[in-house]
Amino acid sequence: MEGGVPEADISAFRECLSLSWKNPYVLRLAFSAGIGGLLFGYDTGVISGALLYIRDDFKDVDRKTWLQEAIVSTALAGAIIGAAVGGWINDRFGRKVSILSADTLFFIGSVIMAAASSPSILIVGRVFVGLGVGMASMASPLYISEASPTRVRGALVSLNSFLITGGQFLSYLINLAFTKAPGTWRWMLGVAALPAVVQVGLMFFLPESPRWLFRKGREEEGKAILRKIYPPHEVEAEIQALQDSVALEIQEAEASGDISMMKLLKTKTVRRGLCAGMGLQLFQQFVGINTVMYYSPTIVQLAGFASNQTALLLSLITAGLNAFGSILSIYFIDKTGRKKLALISLCGVVLSLALLTVTFRQTETHSPMISPIETSSFNNTCPGFSTAVDPAGWDCMKCLKASPECGFCADGSNTLLPGACLVSNDITKNQCHSDHRAWYTRGCPSKWGWVALIGLALYIIFFSPGMGTVPWVVNSEIYPLRYRGICGGIASTTVWVSNLIVSQSFLSLTQAIGTAWTFMLFGFVAVIAIFFVIIVVPETKGVPMEEVEKMLDQRAFHYKFWEKRSDPQSQKA
Repeated sequence: MEGGVPEADISAFRECLSLSWKNPYVLRLAFSAGIGGLLFGYDTGVISGALLYIRDDFKDVDRKTWLQEAIVSTALAGAIIGAAVGGWINDRFGRKVSILSADTLFFIGSVIMAAASSPSILIVGRVFVGLGVGMASMASPLYISEASPTRVRGALVSLNSFLITGGQFLSYLINLAFTKAPGTWRWMLGVAALPAVVQVGLMFFLPESPRWLFRKGREEEGKAILRKIYPPHEVEAEIQALQDSVALEIQEAEASGDISMMKLLKTKTVRRGLCAGMGLQLFQQFVGINTVMYYSPTIVQLAGFASNQTALLLSLITAGLNAFGSILSIYFIDKTGRKKLALISLCGVVLSLALLTVTFRQTETHSPMISPIETSSFNNTCPGFSTAVDPAGWDCMKCLKASPECGFCADGSNTLLPGACLVSNDITKNQCHSDHRAWYTRGCPSKWGWVALIGLALYIIFFSPGMGTVPWVVNSEIYPLRYRGICGGIASTTVWVSNLIVSQSFLSLTQAIGTAWTFMLFGFVAVIAIFFVIIVVPETKGVPMEEVEKMLDQRAFHYKFWEKRSDPQSQKA
């Protein structure tokens, strides 16, 4: 209920499940809006597998790392614009219109990508999809949050995160299903049009957010929706609390005039909310999660698994763990609390990244040697190897780093034995495969490959229930009602700007400093994030939205985090 904090002994998770028979209307609202999260996740995951086959169709993409990064990151550039514009659309036209606009952009982008005849047209389609992703990333959780009873709000917003990870898992299944089909990647990218059409059909029959309706003076419509959401003994108190909250917001709006960036920053509660919300979204990206999701098959290949299909299959496991972690978050988000869950998550992420750093370093320094005899038997030696001063000192990793046009053909009996350093093209690749040898262009064979996969799995298991969900939940509930749309847009823009930076630089970083040191950088960021959460982020578990602003007004940054202090909420008598 809006007017009070739910009792601590009530399990929000069990109550969320009970909605399926007590009030299926609330679940229908959440699932319908959450399809935007499914589309968001599908696009995040599908490009990682499609990129393997796009490289085969467009040789320029295969040879140029920057072009691969552009295909991934132009969607993120579109998402930045979509999130920024989406904040204004959310406040001006409503959450429902924003979700429908996102679906339209998803559909247009999917069709363009499926029909792309060149990398440039593919990039245009990625921009359209990115615009839709940016709008959906803030509109869907905001709609769910405002249409949910307080006691299950965290669990239902977590449902959106589950659908994001479910979309990623679905994308890997789709990728595997189309590996043998003509047009492989075209099918992979085009399938996203279907859920967009489904969501348009569902959203036409669902109402606008009751909070937005109250804010726009359409109270009778809002009351009718609230009566469907809340049980009869709670609904009148909820309506009164929302009326009081909106009246106060309107009074403040009339007194302060139009919203500007300077006004936002001068308002203490908004400034503190933005600092916590934007910071969480920033750290969510800079600990490297979307490099894992965008480049998961490539990372698997860097760990020493050569086959595209093997890379996709193993990536499917990581996507499944991601979805499983989101299910855990639905249970723990209202039971454990947002802040504690984020801290547990980040501690696990640090340990996982440390394991990945050590493993990839071992892979880089203990790769198979190059055999001059094996190499000469193919008659198409890598130019760098043939002109090397000390070819006896060359190993697989040195061969791959010598030039993007070089590849490693492993020994047929044991991939860890010396192999051949050859020119990378289809003829050489087919010749290597015809001798029943594995062909490597991304990473080298290694006995440490399985340890890297374990590290990757642990990273996902720790990240998904906490940092995968907490930033979205906190950002959906931490801002005052009047500023919620614009602040949500700012926070979503932060996500996509930081996502763009990390994704655009990941492959270049792995080439410049190595995969091991790249993961080590992410680990250092995760350590900083732990202190940020302790000092800056408040606990919003069970706090009614009307009370969040009061909590922010009373709460200063907790710099002396080792000292206990009383919660402002508990001081209220």
